[in-house]
Amino acid sequence: MLEQPTLARRKADILQSIVQAYIETGKPVASRSLSRRRTYPLSPATIRNVMADLAEEGYLSQPHTSAGRVPTEKAFRFYVHSLTAEHPPRVQLARMQALLSEESTVEGRVERSSHFLSEITNHVGIAASVPTDSQTLQQIELLPLADRRVLVVVVTGDRLVHNRVVTLDQALPPGELSSIRNYVNRNFSGWMLSDVRAELARRLEAERAMYDALLRHLTVLHQKGLFDIAPEPEIYMDGAFNLVGIDLHLTREKLRELFRALQEKKRILELLDSLFEGSSGEIALRVGLGDAHPSMKELSLVGLWVRLPGGLATRVAVLGPMRMNYGRAMTAVQLVGRAFERMPV
Repeated sequence: MLEQPTLARRKADILQSIVQAYIETGKPVASRSLSRRRTYPLSPATIRNVMADLAEEGYLSQPHTSAGRVPTEKAFRFYVHSLTAEHPPRVQLARMQALLSEESTVEGRVERSSHFLSEITNHVGIAASVPTDSQTLQQIELLPLADRRVLVVVVTGDRLVHNRVVTLDQALPPGELSSIRNYVNRNFSGWMLSDVRAELARRLEAERAMYDALLRHLTVLHQKGLFDIAPEPEIYMDGAFNLVGIDLHLTREKLRELFRALQEKKRILELLDSLFEGSSGEIALRVGLGDAHPSMKELSLVGLWVRLPGGLATRVAVLGPMRMNYGRAMTAVQLVGRAFERMPV
């Protein structure tokens, strides 16, 4: 979270009302219209004086001389700090769990959650599955192929399946491959992959490995990178078309640049990394994304990350205009995130 600036009570109340009115209408807010919206009476003149002070402090801008005021990025940053996400009702949470459970894999659930986020908020839903250093081994399978090759299949605790083909200097009979598979699954199922690699290295360095055919063959496979798994994060995005109907003050070429930027997996990962930097599983917000790409200057991101059993982290986020309904976006990511937390892998 960004550090919240301090404002006097009256200024803070008026600024929050201005931002809320602008989110609802998308139009500059005038002092007279604001005085009619407020729950306690303040004259248009009083509000106008406060708005002038807020403009001098960088919270408001005035697009035209006779128009009302528009909240700046600084104003939105102040506004989001006043919000708290509502805990999703148990009924909604149970329903979301049931919907995600229709997918049998974590990847399927993550992909589907991006659709739910977009559907709930009418913005862009983003979901990512990010492997961590704590992935655990569920089981391996070794299948002989032609030309001394072996198909190595590693299933991790998050139900991800990792395949790779290694070429040996000498072919191994299927029976010996089965023995190696059984040895690894019997001794290391449930271990973190990093611990498996370290323990295998220790055992294979022991002198008895020189006299044990199974361990000699396992040494060969280990040297070929049996557990050198470096899975890529998977990113899913849904609802990018929702940005078309929003006035982001972009030319047609700039809008094309925005969509090209959203198609870059590396850029989205960097954006999510910056959003969750220092986050501890709480909702994170980032207002104004111009430093990620100039075409994203008027966009904001609301997200939550969840660490799952088996060594996978799920990140869910909503990307939308700076004048998005932040309360709805925060509730949506919390609903999906909490559903993931309560589900078995």
